[in-house]
Amino acid sequence: MAGAMEIFLFFNLILTTIWAGEDGPVDQLTARQDELLNANPANPWMFPYYYNIQPQVPFAGYAYTDGIPFYRKPSSGYFAKREIFYFLVDVSNDGHRQEDRLGFGNLGANLFGNLFTPPTRPFRPLANLFVNRMDACSSSSGDAGICTSAFACSLFSRKPSGSCNLGRVCCVEIVSSCGSTVTLNNTYWQSPSTPVSAPSTCALTVRLDTKLVEQLAKPICQIRLDFVSFMTAQPTAGTCTDTFEISGSTTTAPTICGVNSGQHMYLDIPSSATTPTDVRLSFNFGTATAITRSWKIKIAMLPCSATYLAPADCLQYFTADSGRVKSFNWQDVAGTTTRQLNNQNYDICFRTELVPSQKATQMCLSICSVSNGGDAFSITTPTSSTDAAAAVVTATTNLVKAQTTLTNAKTTLATAQTTLANAQTALTTAQNNIAPTQAALTAAKDALIPAQEAATIAEMALTDAQGAHTETQTLLTSAKESLEGKEEVLATAKEDLTKAEAAIPPDETAITDARAAATAAQTAVDEAQTAVADAETAEAKAQSDVDKALAVSDNAQTAVDKAQLAVDKAQLAADNAKTAVTDAETAVNNAKTGVNNAPAAVTDAQTAVTSAQAALTAAQIAAANAVASAAALSGVGTSAIVNGVNTATCLYDFLLIAGARDSTNVKADRYCGNALNPATTPVATSVPVCTPIKPFRMTFQTDNTEEAVTAGANILPAPADTANTGFCLDYQEK
Repeated sequence: MAGAMEIFLFFNLILTTIWAGEDGPVDQLTARQDELLNANPANPWMFPYYYNIQPQVPFAGYAYTDGIPFYRKPSSGYFAKREIFYFLVDVSNDGHRQEDRLGFGNLGANLFGNLFTPPTRPFRPLANLFVNRMDACSSSSGDAGICTSAFACSLFSRKPSGSCNLGRVCCVEIVSSCGSTVTLNNTYWQSPSTPVSAPSTCALTVRLDTKLVEQLAKPICQIRLDFVSFMTAQPTAGTCTDTFEISGSTTTAPTICGVNSGQHMYLDIPSSATTPTDVRLSFNFGTATAITRSWKIKIAMLPCSATYLAPADCLQYFTADSGRVKSFNWQDVAGTTTRQLNNQNYDICFRTELVPSQKATQMCLSICSVSNGGDAFSITTPTSSTDAAAAVVTATTNLVKAQTTLTNAKTTLATAQTTLANAQTALTTAQNNIAPTQAALTAAKDALIPAQEAATIAEMALTDAQGAHTETQTLLTSAKESLEGKEEVLATAKEDLTKAEAAIPPDETAITDARAAATAAQTAVDEAQTAVADAETAEAKAQSDVDKALAVSDNAQTAVDKAQLAVDKAQLAADNAKTAVTDAETAVNNAKTGVNNAPAAVTDAQTAVTSAQAALTAAQIAAANAVASAAALSGVGTSAIVNGVNTATCLYDFLLIAGARDSTNVKADRYCGNALNPATTPVATSVPVCTPIKPFRMTFQTDNTEEAVTAGANILPAPADTANTGFCLDYQEK
């Protein structure tokens, strides 16, 4: 008995998980969530689904013959008719359409259907082939779940919330962690109970693979994300600091942030039967803010065979004949803060409905009503007339500047070439001066040596002459002293003679002796005077020799000084010649660098001239194109053709509604500015617009900045955007 119970519980679990991956009522309610939210926002999952969607058929890639083509790849057409099946289907008292959901086909339905469905309906053999399955339910908190046993619910760690008949529970899957991987259909991912920190990342992986037991039923081709709640930091000038990003899907989902509660996304993936896929949902939080980041996202896995798949490349898909569509982060709040997100580029699709009993022939759009001061339509701002008027003028001015720069660059190149030639000449001259200055230095050094030798000899001769002069002075002194003595002797002899001659009687002998003595003394005096004269002559000659030796010595020293001065001058000249060579080499290298750099400047200047000429040509062509296409453009502000440039082009941020027109049949494809209005001369008043182009579709696109766009080659200018909120539109199929 225990073994039988284990087998029973195992099949119960398998059937539960198989049903969760098929085209079940929870998925159908997911697909219809948009209109159900409008009908009863408090409990969106309690309404039945009655629609049979016909097979999809291709449609052309162009919206219409005279309009703007879609630039994305063609998608499948889509429409549906409302039709209640009255045969092969058992409709219970609550109105839910019953379909076979068992992965084991009819056999599984007959074997296990009665395990989960009470036997309260009459016996209908054909109906039993299609209807036996587990019921969808809504938890006490409004979350979608499935009715199953508490044991089966706990095996997959799902959360029982609320009750179903026959003692079953409403089983809900909720993940509240970062880094988890989910494989079950209709899983809710909500923010952790602990507030997320910043900067940080919180990610979840959705794994799709038919090899997983819980995905055995049918291959998955699409994921639908429903943002039950979504609160992150607001963008800065349109760029998200907190980001929610998706990777792994073939649908290119834009990066979003801010408040996106109630929004949804459809993500295309390759069939999980052929290509297992991991789709990553990732929050990346920037710097800390006063906002508490929180989210709750329902993840629905849609089988490839489901009739309610969104058409290819439709990020959003609305399946009611009326409703409301909003750009991400649009809110009905007053203020001038930019809420419009940058880098948006996605399609919004609408299923063609029966209105009533006939397929809708057109879809009409009007701005939604606001009660809190919000702006229902504000998509970028058109180019001002002043900026547009300056487009061609600016291009012309830039061309003149570029041409001047080119002329200056060419002049700089010529000057650099001249400087190089002069520097090379100077280098040659300096190199030629090296040899003469070196030779002069050698000659001066050679002349210095003999001069120094001559000075030495002259010093020696001076010394000898001074010695001889000293000797003659000694001899002269001695001769003068001898003369003085002899003169004294002569005086004495003369006195003795005088006395002898004066004696009475005269003594002739004495007189004769005195005379002889006086004569001898006179002779001695004469000889002494001669000796003194000779000594004076010798002294004078010695003095002359000294003077001559001194003059020779002075001349020799002067010659030495001159020779040394010549050596110093020659050395300085040699040093200067070497310095001149070094300086000339440096000048040549600098001149070569200048010459090498100058052509690059000329090339850059030539490129700038070419670009400026292209920009001018582009501005002129754009002006002509703007004139030709002015009737198909829209925007709010002063719209005029200035210098051939239309000032309201909706080139950068716009909402594309193919073939949309107002009640007077004025048509425009692109809408931007502060009003939904196709007027060629825009008016700041929104009006309803309708399009007959099928399939019904809109494309929303924004560029990567809210800053001003500068005019350039193939670029029209635009002023900085301010206070853009995006759009909120009510739609009605007619």
